[in-house]
This record gives sequence, structure tokens and C-alpha cells, in this order.
Amino acid sequence: MHLVALDSDIDFAGWRAAARRLALGRVKPAEVTWTVRGDEPELFAPSALPAPPAVPEGRFNVTAKFVELAQNVILHSDPQRFAVLYRVLWRLRANHELLQLASDPDIAQLSTLARAVRRDCHKMQAFVRFREIGREPNNRFVAWFEPAHHIVEATAPFFARRFADMAWSILTPKVCAHWDGHSVMFTPGVSQAEAPSEDRLEETWLTYYASIFNPARLKVKAMQAEMPKRYWRNLPEAALIKPLIAQAGRATGAMIDSAATDPRPSMQRREDAMKHRATTDHDDNAGAPSLAALREQAADCRACPLWKDATQTVFGEGPQHAAVMLVGEQPGDKEDLAGQPFVGPAGQMLDRALRDAGIDRGKVYVTNAVKHFKFVPRGKIRLHQKPTTPEIRACRPWYERELAAVRPALVVAMGATAAQSVLGKITPINKTRGRLIDAAGDSAHPVQVLVTVHPSYLLRLPDEDAKAREYDRFVDDLKIVAKHLKRADAA
Repeated sequence: MHLVALDSDIDFAGWRAAARRLALGRVKPAEVTWTVRGDEPELFAPSALPAPPAVPEGRFNVTAKFVELAQNVILHSDPQRFAVLYRVLWRLRANHELLQLASDPDIAQLSTLARAVRRDCHKMQAFVRFREIGREPNNRFVAWFEPAHHIVEATAPFFARRFADMAWSILTPKVCAHWDGHSVMFTPGVSQAEAPSEDRLEETWLTYYASIFNPARLKVKAMQAEMPKRYWRNLPEAALIKPLIAQAGRATGAMIDSAATDPRPSMQRREDAMKHRATTDHDDNAGAPSLAALREQAADCRACPLWKDATQTVFGEGPQHAAVMLVGEQPGDKEDLAGQPFVGPAGQMLDRALRDAGIDRGKVYVTNAVKHFKFVPRGKIRLHQKPTTPEIRACRPWYERELAAVRPALVVAMGATAAQSVLGKITPINKTRGRLIDAAGDSAHPVQVLVTVHPSYLLRLPDEDAKAREYDRFVDDLKIVAKHLKRADAA
């Protein structure tokens, strides 16, 4: 027998090194006892069993799929996980297709453990509730969470990205994570008594939660499946759940019996004014809405909250009657400051691709699905954030008015956000890319849509070969646009 004592519960590097030595030394799984340093049972004290054998340097290959699976499984709390992983590694050397056998007991067990870890990570992301300690500028946000598995180190980067502009701590029984705005640090676990019980925003949060609780959509079993009761004790809103469920039946009946409400007069007047301006502001020569008038109206847009943090509205640019309209996602940092679409790094990538496809940018109309820059500040940097569906819907009327003003024969939707705005629904890029789609429009001016990637996607690819390959695909998509432009010029 051989004893392997890992440095910690999540010591994947230590497990990997020991497993390689054992496998190269032809030590069978049944001859190995795995444990974590400090947790060795008295029966298997370090002096009772030899360590893994020292063998000459060697190597053998396993698939990346197994490495990824092992990295997940290591985070589980099952003490047998190290042994099961080594047993599968031992068998993989003789059967390279083992991971494909879902019915194999070892593979099924690893899959179950990996799913449990992923689910626990998701629950941590969903059910952590921060409470504020102190007041600005010295305030900090602290949360208490009890994970089922060893996931804190793996999940902390999510919170660093999501809450980059605030100092926070997540306290758990075994390990605590802390973010100071620059890096994540970990300290030993603490008891729940050290976590704050409430803060000055608690009452506001409970009022908000109760107000958005929709009794007409309540499915208790589905809610408890997604939010198991064991998490309730750490949620501030947990005390409201049972009373809200109890009142749901009466509230649903009241909603059904009540008459439909009329829109507020102020909102009705605003909608009527927008309709009036859209029908009266026209280009005298073409009978289409004036782009200059639309740009002036959009400058004061307050349809969604994005205007509050953005520098300005970034409207489209290009010829009034362009044959092609290019639609991107939203303005970036450079565009927000300049007030023009596609002038930053993504714009430079687009210009290069247009040239390689034989397209003069001056002949196409370029705009974005969302007209204000959405971002999260990180120090002096403003990091781009993906627009949500409500924000896309709020801005879609501007796209529709641009479409009516320009009346292009072809609209190019670059990226998922643009495709959602142009086609009116969530659209997978890979399934629709590179083919023309007939879109609903004026019968006298039919419109086709071409879906492709956003230029910023090319900038994010870390591998140079992949970047070159995807750039060529993007240019091929734009060559379809070039053919349309040639036909339009000929006409």
C-alpha cells in the first residue's frame, strides 16, 4: 500500500503529480490510499505506509476532456473522489475510449460528481447576498454562504468580474474570499456569527422583492427545485417567501378580476408625440424620415437607464439612401467619447475587413442596436457589458426608424445583440451565419438580413491561427455584401 497526502482539498496539481508517478510506477489503484494532509486517519499514519514511488521521468497522454473533468471533480466533497479519478486514469491508459462509456460505473460516478460541483457553483452565484458594512468611502460588502463542496476559490473570480467596483468579502465555514478592487485573496473559514445580520438597505430590498413577486407565475415545485430550502436561511428575503406563496392564490384572483389600466397621461403624450414627429419629419425629396431629425431626437432618448452613465447617444452614420446597413451591438469606450459608431479597435477591424472584401465604407450606413455605451468601471477603465433584452427592446424603435429612413436592400447584423434587434428574437449566430434571410418589411422595399460575427469577436480570440481563420470567414461574409452593392450600383 502507498499513502498520498495532498496539501489541500482542491490540490489538483498535487493529485496530478502523484497520479503520474504512481501510474508510471505501475502501482495499481487498489494499492493506494488518498487523503488530505492533516486528515490522515490514525490507522494510516504516514509512518505506516510508503509514499508514492520515485520513478524515472516519463510521460503519457490523456485527453483534455479528462483533465477538465478531474479539475471539476477535485472540488467535490466526496473523500473517495481522488481514488475514483486515479482508477479512471489507470483504466484510460488501456482504453482510450473509456470516457465515452456513459454506462460505466466509474464514468457515471465522475459525471455525477462534476454535475454537483457545477450546480453548487451556480447556486453560489445566485444566492450570495451582500450586506453593507460602514459608509462610503470606507464601506465594504460582506456575505455569508455555505457551499456543499470546495468551490469558493473556483467561483470567486465570477464575483470579481461582476462586482469589480466594490470591495467585498464572502465568508464560508472553510475558506473566505476577499476582493479589494485589484485582486482576490483567500483566508481561513469563519463561523456564521462573524457575518453581518442586516444592513441599512435590508428594508428596501425586502420591499422591492415583495413588489416584483408575481403570483400569476408562481410554480412552487419549480421554485424549490431552483432554490432548495437549505439556502433559504441565508437569504434576507426568505422570511417573505412563505407568506407570499400563501397569498398568491388571492392575489392571482384579484389580478384577473381587476380591469386593465390605462397608460399614464404623461407616457401617452410622449408616445403620441414620438409618432407625430416620426410621421412629420421627412426628407422632402425621398419622402423618408430625415436622419438628421432622428439623430436630434435620439440625443434626448431616455427609454432605458443606459443614458445616465453614457457620455452621449451614438447614432448611426452614412448615406441617407445606402443599399446596405451594418448593425453592430453598442458603442464602445472610444465611440461613446467620439459620438460616432465603429471608430475604436472593433471599428478598425471592420474597416480592414471591408477593404479586403472590396467595400467602400462611405457607401454603407453603419449603426448599433443599442445607442448608449453600457459598461462597468474598473479603476480608470470602462469595461464593456453586454446589453440585456429589455435594453435591446427599448432601443429597437430607433433601429426601425433608421431602417425606414435609409430603406436598404440588405441589413448586416453583426453579433448576437444585433441579430436579436434586427430579427426581433434571440438568434444563434452559427445556425444563420452567411445566408440571406427575408425579413418582414415594406412590400415596396423588401429587406434581406445577413447574420455574421461582430468584429470585436475577432479581437478577443487568443490564438493567432484561430483569429486568422475567423477573420477570413468574416471577410467571406462581407463579400456577399459586396455583391449586393455591385448590383445596386449597376441598377
